[in-house]
Amino acid sequence: MIRFGPSGNSTRFYDEGHVSSVDAPKWLADQGLNAYEYSFGRGINISDEKAAAIGELGKTFDVAISVHAPYYINFANPSDDMAEKSFAYVLRSCQKARAFGGNRVVFHPAAQGKMTRSEAVELTKKRLQTLSRLIVENKMDDCLFCPETMGKINQIGTVEEVAEFCKIADFFVPTVDFGHVNARTYGSLKTEEDFEQIVRCLVNSIGIERTSMMHIHFSKIEYSAGGEVRHLTFADTVFGPQFEPLARVLKKYDLQPVIICESDGTQADDALQMKQIYDSI
Repeated sequence: MIRFGPSGNSTRFYDEGHVSSVDAPKWLADQGLNAYEYSFGRGINISDEKAAAIGELGKTFDVAISVHAPYYINFANPSDDMAEKSFAYVLRSCQKARAFGGNRVVFHPAAQGKMTRSEAVELTKKRLQTLSRLIVENKMDDCLFCPETMGKINQIGTVEEVAEFCKIADFFVPTVDFGHVNARTYGSLKTEEDFEQIVRCLVNSIGIERTSMMHIHFSKIEYSAGGEVRHLTFADTVFGPQFEPLARVLKKYDLQPVIICESDGTQADDALQMKQIYDSI
């Protein structure tokens, strides 16, 4: 089942008088949405009790909840001690995802730092192999762990790199952030064929089944020579990408991803717009 929803709470959510994410599942369902991503970007700071309360309402209103692990995860950090912290952030994020009743953990793979790109990619791959063992040891392999394509040139996370990472274990499923891909390739995503090339890359690497269940982030993103600068809204007319070409590819391949909108403040409205575009094709 394809799902659409926002990352976090929109400005309109608060403008309408809501003050707690506990209200989010019903509010989203009332909008016609059925997914919600809770971000631990700046730290994992929700109690299990509150997560469970949100999760119960998610079940009641059929809103699937995913989590985004802290942004400062970096599996290419040369320090083994820092790598241990990254392992812990992912595993703890999974524990919280379970408290929500969810089973998807999105995480940023790495930054290149002072290494060559090939060195950073190889170290990231080695660390993800260790992470996969820790996931199994902690009996978390019933969840999906979703390394994300990244938007800045000096970050590890091209489509091809993420596809390679996902070969490590069946519970690794890609998060394709099409705004990030567009930003790091200076606006390359324009036509249906541009989006289809990404899908074909994933199918060739990990097969149609895991490609179908991939996680998607979508928003328009401003970019410069270094790649991503900032997230925008669908009202922006300068930067892309547009959703309709991707929607046509999703229909063509009968893919069933979770699609999370990361627009700046209008993420629920823009998620609903994506759903309407998809349904109209």
